[in-house]
Amino acid sequence: MKISVFTSALLVLVTLISCKSEPSLQKYFVENTNNKDFIALDVSSSILNLDKAKLSAEQNEALKSFDKMNILAFKANDKNQAQFETERAKVKAILKDPTYQKLMSIGSGKDGASISYIGTDDNIKEFIVFANRKENGFAVVRVLGENMNPNNIMTIISVLKESKIDMEQLKPLQELVK
Repeated sequence: MKISVFTSALLVLVTLISCKSEPSLQKYFVENTNNKDFIALDVSSSILNLDKAKLSAEQNEALKSFDKMNILAFKANDKNQAQFETERAKVKAILKDPTYQKLMSIGSGKDGASISYIGTDDNIKEFIVFANRKENGFAVVRVLGENMNPNNIMTIISVLKESKIDMEQLKPLQELVK
């Protein structure tokens, strides 16, 4: 009896210790997906609408490393500026975690964008683009994949020029751009 109580207590303790309560982008996305102030989208690689037979081996390899994109956007207006500032500060705080390695930043503190990633130079699991503008709001884009690297990302960007993007998947974002 004492052993099973001890074992149960130990199991509960290990479970509590192993649960991370630190903020992450994934948790932030989950918490705000159904929030009326946010627009949330999951976009698959099929959005590119490419004829894979016409792609080079390098282009096909780059596309295989790309799984999907998660997009979360907050539309700012005159009535929600305080909430915009709070939510933007939350995302910036999450991105300061050492898990997210910053590649570059563009613009000033109030308006601008940053690109970060999770993983190593040769095995990037996630690229994160965070763009914000006080008048419009902000968007966080998570590009998820396996074994992505900077060359793959550049190749995918070049392939985008040739793609016939399925705009139907991006329809909810049109509201943010209006």
